[in-house]
Amino acid sequence: MMSQMPQLSACPSCEEPLESGDRFCGACGYDLSAVPARPDDSPTLAMNGVPPGAAWTAEAHPVAEVHRPAGPHGSGPAEHQLPAPSPQSGPVVGSPVSPVTGVRFDRAPEPDEYPLQAPDPRVAAGPATPAEGTKVCVACRAGRVDDDGYCENCGHAQPRERDHMEQEAGPIAAVSDRGLRHHRNEDAFSLGTTVLPDGAPATFAVVCDGVSSATRPDDASLAASRAAAEALQAALPQGTHPQQALHEAIVAASRAVNSLAGEPATAREHQPHQNAPACTIVASVVTPSLLVVGWVGDSRVYWVPTDRSSPPARLTEDDSWAAQMVAAGLMNEAEAYADERAHAITGWLGADAYELDPHTASFKPDRPGVVVVCTDGLWNYAEAAEEMAEAVPADAAARPLHSARVLVGHALDGGGHDNVTVAVVPFPTPLQGAGSA
Repeated sequence: MMSQMPQLSACPSCEEPLESGDRFCGACGYDLSAVPARPDDSPTLAMNGVPPGAAWTAEAHPVAEVHRPAGPHGSGPAEHQLPAPSPQSGPVVGSPVSPVTGVRFDRAPEPDEYPLQAPDPRVAAGPATPAEGTKVCVACRAGRVDDDGYCENCGHAQPRERDHMEQEAGPIAAVSDRGLRHHRNEDAFSLGTTVLPDGAPATFAVVCDGVSSATRPDDASLAASRAAAEALQAALPQGTHPQQALHEAIVAASRAVNSLAGEPATAREHQPHQNAPACTIVASVVTPSLLVVGWVGDSRVYWVPTDRSSPPARLTEDDSWAAQMVAAGLMNEAEAYADERAHAITGWLGADAYELDPHTASFKPDRPGVVVVCTDGLWNYAEAAEEMAEAVPADAAARPLHSARVLVGHALDGGGHDNVTVAVVPFPTPLQGAGSA
């Protein structure tokens, strides 16, 4: 009856203003007789149970309930769901929670005459597929990787290529790894195969170790290894003796590293105390009858014969404090290399080097074997020639890449305190190794 209806100033569904005595909302058709009288306080709806005087109707979608006033005899509230809107009134609209009753009203589906705008195909399609040859993100597999090593699509930082590198060039191979303690790989290497003027094959391996205390050591080692390889690739086919070619290659590597120090003054505004880039270098050239080595610094070359009953040998002498102490007769080798100054180098490539003094030597082995060209990241764990020979697989000449991986693993198993780089070069150069790298 009219006297029992609550007097409302606005529709609880659409908040349309009401006049006294209205039984239905003129805007949305809401049945105002279904609205209970405002309680003295707002009840708290329980999420894990049914509150007193309320019930949920089990349907595919939750249905809101409305509390009816108590029956005439106080027999408790009845259970009801919201009445359907009037056909002429359209869908129920308004705020999700009515400010009048505090009860949540679910919205009806959007009408067909107001469809959502179709997405912009330029956005929905996502990033364009990078052109062939472009480096693609390892995370989203769609974005292009910028020069700083981050994906332009998802922003994911990419693994650095130099953290682990492997290469096989004809009969020779090399592997380089960041190691377990360093934050980046400052080593670099270059391999090559070529043909001498008489048609004989020749192979070469260049390994460089960036000086960590210098600025941009990774750039220095990369520049040196590439410059030396280019010099060897040009000189050997022209008939330059391998030992002379290797000497000239080290000089070319030195010039390449020196050029890195020629930065504009503005490049040092924020790092005025940085020093010149620097690295060490060691290389080997192998022909059918000759083995040539060259070096500056403390990277090494080892000779390991295929017949392990023959003695192995170290073919280089370190440019280091320890080597100087031994050469001067002030310490034996064990004492010198136990000293904390042992690995302080006395020769390197770089603009701040005292003088360039490339060392070269040539050998004519009388039996087959392999040449191991490596940084101190490996020989720290196999310093003596006998120790290195034990670490080199017996089939190294036939499987150089596998052997290089085994030797890097040997260093990592030993602790991996430094970057590790090793090249394995069979001697003599197999005839099938001829060709251009």
